[in-house]
Amino acid sequence: MISLIRKELIIYTVLLVVLTFVMHPDMLSDPAARFEIMKNRANFAHPLLYTGVLYVVSVIVRLIAKLVMKFFKKS
Repeated sequence: MISLIRKELIIYTVLLVVLTFVMHPDMLSDPAARFEIMKNRANFAHPLLYTGVLYVVSVIVRLIAKLVMKFFKKS
């Protein structure tokens, strides 16, 4: 169970980092300015929410793929 949680946490973290750099390329050049903008707008939760939505979609896709593979293994 711990390994499953660790695996899912790694997937979520990778999604968070990838989305951060795709949506805000200035994080690589000037992360302090990006954090200042987030502080001024008080929107610290939006990266977690966007990542959460994408993570749920990825879980659904993985479950469907697992069911399809299980169906083809039986037949």
